[in-house]
Amino acid sequence: MNSFVEKCNSIFSATTLHYHEFDNIDASPICPYDKGSIEEVLFRKNWIDAVQWHMEDIIRDPNINPVEALTLKRRIDKSNQDRTDLVEDIDSYFRDLYKDITPAADATINTESPAWAIDRLSILALKIYHMRQETERTDASEEHIRKCGAKLAVLLEQQVDLSTAIGQLLDDIAAGKKYMKVYRQMKMYNDADTNPVLYAKK
Repeated sequence: MNSFVEKCNSIFSATTLHYHEFDNIDASPICPYDKGSIEEVLFRKNWIDAVQWHMEDIIRDPNINPVEALTLKRRIDKSNQDRTDLVEDIDSYFRDLYKDITPAADATINTESPAWAIDRLSILALKIYHMRQETERTDASEEHIRKCGAKLAVLLEQQVDLSTAIGQLLDDIAAGKKYMKVYRQMKMYNDADTNPVLYAKK
């Protein structure tokens, strides 16, 4: 497996476990990596994903206070933007890493950038953690445990496949067989100049 992908999986797994030491969306993480390093960016990426995972759980409580729900929805919106910004930071890292690579004449582009694929790897780490929790419940039926065990097996297989595919993509970029082209996300609803509900109020 590509060494960078191994690093991602290791950091995402450890960060997911670290979040669940607190299991609190307001907890402050203890990051073991140097500020500004790619490891620190990956740590923050998974931490944001873990917090958002649990905010999404909370907001689906049918008995949640509507005012609290709106506040939480605003927080989820902010989290989504922070997540996007971190993905783009990861792509900037790759763009700098491979800036001296000259793509071959027949090099092809991928359907997504490396960082957006790594984003899915971070989410997979959380899915695996929580599905494994479901298989360990003592208050659930045998049928529930069986179904969740089957889903966990699929998630673990998906993690291997996605890790392999990302590793191949990075190796191909390094060899000039593929090239990176990064499109910045343009979330129009977050922009007061492009969201008609917002600019109509100016």
